[in-house]
Amino acid sequence: MGSEGPSSVVTVHVTGFKKFHGVSDNPTETIVTNLRQFMEKRGLPKGLVLGSCTILETAGHGAVSQLYKVLQSAISSREKEIGSSATPSPIVWIHFGVNSGATRFALETQAVNEATFRCPDELGWKPQRVPIVPSDGSITRTRETKLPVAELTRSLRKMGYDVAPSDDAGRFVCNYVYYHSLRFSEQNGILSLFVHVPLFLTIDEEVQMQFTGSLLDMLASVFN
Repeated sequence: MGSEGPSSVVTVHVTGFKKFHGVSDNPTETIVTNLRQFMEKRGLPKGLVLGSCTILETAGHGAVSQLYKVLQSAISSREKEIGSSATPSPIVWIHFGVNSGATRFALETQAVNEATFRCPDELGWKPQRVPIVPSDGSITRTRETKLPVAELTRSLRKMGYDVAPSDDAGRFVCNYVYYHSLRFSEQNGILSLFVHVPLFLTIDEEVQMQFTGSLLDMLASVFN
């Protein structure tokens, strides 16, 4: 895509999570809460607009009901612009979640249609081997992101970040949200990516904020 005209501008919406069992300070809540101010100082990449920054409940149903509201809001905004543009601007959703045992960043390539929570979520729900979307079929069904994870990973590694692709987003709330997001994205012609980050004790806040900014830079380059 070229850099002229509204169709070249990608809008990126971002979500993080609140605290949950065993993680009283979720780094993704800090990252997403501070991202707009951080990017204003750092400078947004050309051709990218930072849309909504939303903190979700760390609960399956609680997060998804909130997620669908913001997903639909983004679609509604795009529908308004279609009247003045033959080609609607691309929309990307980045969902951040913490993996407290991780030592590096992970770009998740897929989500699985299975909810098996190792502990109750923040609303007390603890499903076991339940399909996230029953109409999608069995718990082995997967949905994959259409973003170029391998390319993004290579670019971020060249910048010095310890990051790898992953095909296992777990079976907890992160995977639950990602599956719904990928399904919605496919139905509405948008794109979605889940990023697992370590605790700030493992990779400090400044590096994680810089990583997020660099990821936005790389996403802008995908569309321009």
